[in-house]
Amino acid sequence: MSKKGLVHVYYGDGKGKTTAALGLAIRAAGSGNRVVIVQFLKNWKCGEHSSIELISNITLLQGKTTAGKFIHEMSNEEKAETRSLQEQSLTKALELIKSGQCDILVLDEIIDAIDMGVLDEKLFNDAVYGKPDSLELIITGHNPDGKLLGHADYVTEMIKRKHPFDKGINARKGIEY
Repeated sequence: MSKKGLVHVYYGDGKGKTTAALGLAIRAAGSGNRVVIVQFLKNWKCGEHSSIELISNITLLQGKTTAGKFIHEMSNEEKAETRSLQEQSLTKALELIKSGQCDILVLDEIIDAIDMGVLDEKLFNDAVYGKPDSLELIITGHNPDGKLLGHADYVTEMIKRKHPFDKGINARKGIEY
C-alpha cells in the first residue's frame, strides 16, 4: 500500500504562507522526499533560493512575470507572456510528477495566479483535483474558493493583525524576502 498524500492550503493576508510551505518542503527533503516547488508571480531571487539550491532533492521552478511589473501594470501582451511562463512552470512540475520524480509539490501563490488570470484554470484543476493519490500537495495564496478549501485536508489562514508595511517600512531582505 502506498502512502496517502494530503492537500495543504496556507492562505490569507498575513505573513508566513510561503515560509510555512518552504519549511514543510525542507523538512520533507530532509526525510528523503523529492520536492518540487513552483513559485508563481515571483520575478526575483529570494533569500530562501540560495538555501534551497543547496538541497539536491528540491527542484525550484519560477513562473516569472515579464517586464518586472506587477500584473495590474501589464499590457495584455505582457499578461499573455506572463501566463505562458506560469503555465510552462506548472506543466514542467506535472511532468516531474508523472515521471515519478516528485513526492511533495509546493504551488506557491498559485491561488493568486488563478485570480489574476495568468494561469489556466484547467491546468490548476489537473494539478489539484487530479493529483496522484500519493502526492503531498501544498498550495498558497490569498483568497481560495470554497471548493479548494473543502478539498483540502489542512487549511491554515494567516491573518494580518499588524504589519510594518502599514507604517511605511518596506520589505527587508532576509526577513520578508
